[in-house]
Amino acid sequence: MTATVTATATVTLADVEAARTLLNGQVIATPMLPAPRLSALTGAEVFVKYENLQVTNSFKDRGAYVKLARLDDAARERGVIAMSAGNHAQAVAYHAQRLGVPATIVMPETTPFVKVASTKAFGATVVLDGETLADSQRRAEAIIAEQGLTLVHPYDDPDIVAGQGTIALEMLEAVPDLDTLVIPIGGGGLISGNAVAARGMKPDIEVVGVEATLYPAMRNAISGETRPVGGPTLAEGIAVKNVGRLTRPIIEALVSDIVLVDEAQLEQAVNAYLTLQKTMAEGAGAAGLAAMLARPERFRGKRVGLVLCGGNIDPRILASIMVRELERQSRIVSIRLTIPDRPGVLGAIATLLGEHGANILEVVHHRLFLDVPAKGAKVDVTVEARDRAHGREIVEAFAAHGYDPERIETVKAIE
Repeated sequence: MTATVTATATVTLADVEAARTLLNGQVIATPMLPAPRLSALTGAEVFVKYENLQVTNSFKDRGAYVKLARLDDAARERGVIAMSAGNHAQAVAYHAQRLGVPATIVMPETTPFVKVASTKAFGATVVLDGETLADSQRRAEAIIAEQGLTLVHPYDDPDIVAGQGTIALEMLEAVPDLDTLVIPIGGGGLISGNAVAARGMKPDIEVVGVEATLYPAMRNAISGETRPVGGPTLAEGIAVKNVGRLTRPIIEALVSDIVLVDEAQLEQAVNAYLTLQKTMAEGAGAAGLAAMLARPERFRGKRVGLVLCGGNIDPRILASIMVRELERQSRIVSIRLTIPDRPGVLGAIATLLGEHGANILEVVHHRLFLDVPAKGAKVDVTVEARDRAHGREIVEAFAAHGYDPERIETVKAIE
């Protein structure tokens, strides 16, 4: 990846600046704030751009508005169409409603109902078709052929790219001496626009991309690697198999590296935003922080700008992530004990836990397991501990009392 801006003639700094003028008063100039607790976690000096505070809770508001505002009268009257399963759908629907433009959104049939409902609430006509976005794209193309609607592509459009790039202008005005921007990559609209803007304003700034390990499509395309692409990921917002024709050459020219993050790192980042920053991040929105957790040595000591690009996460998934992180930190510990099946044993176990300062969350009896005697039983005890050392102390106490403790997965125990 070379460090030249000449390869980005399709979208320039002037284009991004013009998009910013258009966006003035139309979207939120979101806060860019220091994050001391994330800095302590990562070893870098971290600043966060809170794009989860946009009306539709993602950066997609910016590009969608720029594209829609530049339509001519005939195109506005005919209407627009987009294919999306999430944030882009809501942003197009919202700004189309504001501008009086009819909007049709094609979404996969597997899209969660809450996202369908949110898109409909902004006045869009929602068409459910197919299992994947590729299926939805085919249906959208058919509708365009029939009705002459204008496609609002989620990333492969100069207006979309320029609109997203306005984030970097705001970031560098707030913190001019940033060393690095770390930005998620799906189709590439967000990072390409921001790379153009950032490198145009400050040529020596480094822009680092992030992809989910399960979806390394852009990294494959640029590096020539052949990593498999696909699978269920927490970062569904960047789970893209087809890279942008417009965005790829920009990324190749201006982005120095693409870091891959696994599912555990994404979960840790979502949890860190919630518990340390008291803000909501979806998987894709937390990908930049996940990259810093995956490669701390790469960012240590630098002034790093993160784009928290979206906060639309299912509350049930978020609750699961929080429990899983507590388990990873050994603050929730589940232990399977082998006990004699007689009165008073549970009381003795409770007393032992009380003596060691553990808080009991759940106790489950298993009397039908065949690997214990008929007069025995197994008990799953889930407790809250102070930290990893405290968890080990509890397990050791059970072992000393002859209960043959076995650590088990907390989530499995709770289920």
